[in-house]
Amino acid sequence: MAESTIPTPLPLMDSTPDDTGKVEPANLHLPRISIQFCTQCRWMLRAAYFAQELLSTFNTDIGEVALVPKTGGVFTVTICHGTLNSEGEVTTQDIILWDRKRDGGFPEVKALKSLVRNVIAPERDLGHTDRALKKQQGEQEKKEEGGKDKAGCEDCQ
Repeated sequence: MAESTIPTPLPLMDSTPDDTGKVEPANLHLPRISIQFCTQCRWMLRAAYFAQELLSTFNTDIGEVALVPKTGGVFTVTICHGTLNSEGEVTTQDIILWDRKRDGGFPEVKALKSLVRNVIAPERDLGHTDRALKKQQGEQEKKEEGGKDKAGCEDCQ
């Protein structure tokens, strides 16, 4: 009769920097996007939808997407990315891409994709997403210009 062996579980990958802020390259799954969402507000489906959209758009350009349950009305999207220095060490940096309280509500998917792209691959074209953002930006600029003229005209008020 063959002797059975129980496989030893692999240790979890820890991408947490040590006290120096450096991380071992073998333990990295970067860039790492973290979506913190409030469970009391029932925002899990929204967070999962954003994660799905980012993974569909960026495929293997993203190391991982984490959904982090919190409380207290939190909805924050953070990206952790690393840079390799001349000594072969990776230094990580966390950037808050979107915070519901800071930025006023939830991001549009195309805006979130653009924010992620600006960090991980600034030269990448997002196709229809970029065109929609440029069109939206142009319309907003026209409204601002039109608003300035009307504000100065007494007949329009």
